[in-house]
Amino acid sequence: MDTAPSNGDSADQRADQRADQRAEDRADQDDAQEPVHRPLTDRELELLAFERHWWRYAGAKEQAVKETFGFSATRYYQLLGELIDRPEALAHDPMLVKRLRRLRAARRRERSARRLGMRP
Repeated sequence: MDTAPSNGDSADQRADQRADQRAEDRADQDDAQEPVHRPLTDRELELLAFERHWWRYAGAKEQAVKETFGFSATRYYQLLGELIDRPEALAHDPMLVKRLRRLRAARRRERSARRLGMRP
């Protein structure tokens, strides 16, 4: 005799449903963890263009930032730092972004070396 439950769902069907639900939950988690890629804004494109050509402006770079964008040099460098970490910026201007990343990494190494007493 068959001892399967009589409520219409077999144990195998319930196990399949649970497995399907777990797979959907994992897919939802994967979607939530994937970074959202959005196109660069006009301001972000202007930041990259400015950084590429800032030496053309007379005077100090900080003054040129203030005149061009209307915010402080500190804010400019914060935005630029976030921007060069984005894959869209790398795709837009790979040479500039790689150069800026290299310079940033070199400055970090120098700061770390000074803190650890490896350099004066």
